Amino acid sequence: MNIKATDIRKGYVLRFKDRIVRVVSSTHHTPGNLRAMMQVEMKDVSNNANINHRFRADDTVEKLNVDFINMEYLYQEGDSFVFMNTENYEQTYLTAELVGNQAGYLLANMKVNVSFIEGKPVSIELPPRVTLKVTATEPGIRNATATNVLKPATLETGISVGVPAFISEGESIIVSTETGEYMSRA
Repeated sequence: MNIKATDIRKGYVLRFKDRIVRVVSSTHHTPGNLRAMMQVEMKDVSNNANINHRFRADDTVEKLNVDFINMEYLYQEGDSFVFMNTENYEQTYLTAELVGNQAGYLLANMKVNVSFIEGKPVSIELPPRVTLKVTATEPGIRNATATNVLKPATLETGISVGVPAFISEGESIIVSTETGEYMSRA
């Protein structure tokens, strides 16, 4: 289905110059008295290459239909992540390149949406926040709620997040999967 460049939104999957790309961000610009344009940042699905392109407002681009399948993360096997379709229990192996930085937020039995184009997995969509346990950090300071100084903490999945001084080892915290920042205690 062809759409106008001004209708491009984050998350869309497009066919651009005979490549399948996923839109990472799109910004509409109208500089002074010049014509409107769309500045679009995209990622090539096959090789994860970044592509920046400026579309004119009257350009058209082909939007691809994407199938979203609800899946459950099971475990990591070597360089692959194993997901199970919750409807037919079929297992799918996704590469570490496809999962990318989101691997640090994956916990066993977590439900995610995996998008497929023509039967090929393209990306995963995590919940907006996850609850993770702090495995290593400096000792907590009592009554240290007035300061907004952050200290590093290692979480159960291996990622490091800045947390307030009052968080101690063994506590569970809520982390944003979009920004990777501490949100609150669990």
